[in-house]
Amino acid sequence: MAVGGDANGGGGGGVRQRQRGCSCTKADFFPEESFSSWSAYGRALRSTGSRLADRLTSRSLESTELHEVRARSGADMKRDLTWWDLAWFGVGAVIGAGIFVLTGQEAREDVGPAVVISYVVSGVSAMLSVFCYTEFAVEIPVAGGSFAYLRVELGDFMAFVAAGNILLEYCIGGAAVARAWTSYFATLLNHQPSDFRIHASGLDANYSELDPIAVVVIALVCIFAVVSTKGTSRFNYVLSIVHIAVIIFIIVAGLTKADAANMRDFMPFGVRGIFSASAVLFFAYIGFDAVSTMAEETKNPARDIPIGLVGAMTLTTALYCVLAVTLCLMQPYSSIDADAPFSVAFSARGMDWAKYIVAFGALKGMTTVLLVSAVGQARYLTHIARTHMMPPWLAQVHPRTGTPVNATVVMLVATAIIAFFTDLNILSNLLSISTLFIFMLVAVALLVRRYYVAGETTVVNRNKLAACIVAILATSVATATCWGVNVNGWVPYAVTVPAWFVSTVCLWAFVPQARAPKLWGVPLVPWLPSASIAINVFLLGSIDTKSFMRFGYWTAALLVYYLFVGLHASYDTAKALAAESAIAKVEDGDGDGKPARGAVHNGEY
Repeated sequence: MAVGGDANGGGGGGVRQRQRGCSCTKADFFPEESFSSWSAYGRALRSTGSRLADRLTSRSLESTELHEVRARSGADMKRDLTWWDLAWFGVGAVIGAGIFVLTGQEAREDVGPAVVISYVVSGVSAMLSVFCYTEFAVEIPVAGGSFAYLRVELGDFMAFVAAGNILLEYCIGGAAVARAWTSYFATLLNHQPSDFRIHASGLDANYSELDPIAVVVIALVCIFAVVSTKGTSRFNYVLSIVHIAVIIFIIVAGLTKADAANMRDFMPFGVRGIFSASAVLFFAYIGFDAVSTMAEETKNPARDIPIGLVGAMTLTTALYCVLAVTLCLMQPYSSIDADAPFSVAFSARGMDWAKYIVAFGALKGMTTVLLVSAVGQARYLTHIARTHMMPPWLAQVHPRTGTPVNATVVMLVATAIIAFFTDLNILSNLLSISTLFIFMLVAVALLVRRYYVAGETTVVNRNKLAACIVAILATSVATATCWGVNVNGWVPYAVTVPAWFVSTVCLWAFVPQARAPKLWGVPLVPWLPSASIAINVFLLGSIDTKSFMRFGYWTAALLVYYLFVGLHASYDTAKALAAESAIAKVEDGDGDGKPARGAVHNGEY
């Protein structure tokens, strides 16, 4: 298929499908007209303002994501997954380093035994996001996940900002899990969790513990993910069952050593500690969004995705809470080890043999997380590259393995570099910011989807919708800001929280819904999406300032790349696609006046 040119790659902005497999030429990275020469690039840069205005208001059509964009990777993916597969993918993707490492870190340093409440708060936030993701995955079952959803509802620009943070989320998440893998591997071999790391005294303290084992683990996962996606699925299924068995052992064996006295000082760090820990522990729920990228391969999305995703999240939350209680009953919170809490807890209680079972279970769980993450992140990057916001070279699928080799290798190389240097605490905080930001955007996109349809929603209702969403966001940010700067007293919250409630009431009462879900929908709209926005933003207010600074640097780098590369590549591709659709419409003799699939119309294409 060629867009805007012949099959040999002529014409600007074309999408080239090569039969010789994965290649590595200039045309594979920059096939668009804007990059055909330096003079063409100069003209493109001079048009940055008008192109940016176009991309800010352009929204992709569902049919474009489902057909034209998906077709750029060649053959369709096989639809052979059921709700049972998705549920186990969800368990395999989520239960890993979060529960086995961060539980100890947060219980000891930030929240104490009340870590169980922190898990409940994070779990509620994650479940609300699961509902939003599920409606989109059912209605737009493509491999792009939240990137595709945001392109359809919020436009190219917001989708790109989210895409950059999605990629950051996967890199940091994989790096954090790989470093935790090293800690538990050391425990399994009767060493201290940090014994296998190399201390580089010349580097900053947060980046001085070098972790070569994490790099090796990531490399092995990369090889496995590249060779066989189906093998990854089977491996995950088997190991996830074993993982649940190990977790049950930890709970039962741990409770035999329970001491209720360890729970007496239940909230040593107060309410603020609970929410501060919740923001970090949200990391433990990350992974379910990777399951949404498998919607393209699901037999019956309307049935399988809701059961699979909601079922996996419910089981995960219950296990997290019971595990957290078990850990805090076994040891005083001040004695919990921050790197390998469960293994050390069993040793301290005279069950030294049990730490080997715990370490084995943790290693197995983290391995499945890395495998599912590798599959999910490659799908995200492949779909992003299909739109040319990233070089289309990354969208190539190897003809022999049937996997996106380039995307998988690039993502895991970046993950390995981060894992080699960076401390887990920095990774978990930065990851939570990125993820909470994306989940907030998906909730906003769901409100837009329900209340706005181009060409049908009146200008008055559109403006009322925009005002309500801005008010919901503003009141949520105000509440989070008051919490973040540690405002004393209840008066500010007595203003901001009712203001959020009134904003949601206004949306519910004065703006008619423009679209009903075709197959499965989030209940209690606008209340659940609005609550998701408020909780995600509030948890953001509990994260430290340095993490926000790092997040700001990353976002600034994304914007620089977008203005100089991504904007022009995606602009050329969208216009070429619209031109091809218009030509196809004329050739088909379509005279009914309706826009062809993928055509530019009323700010959409």
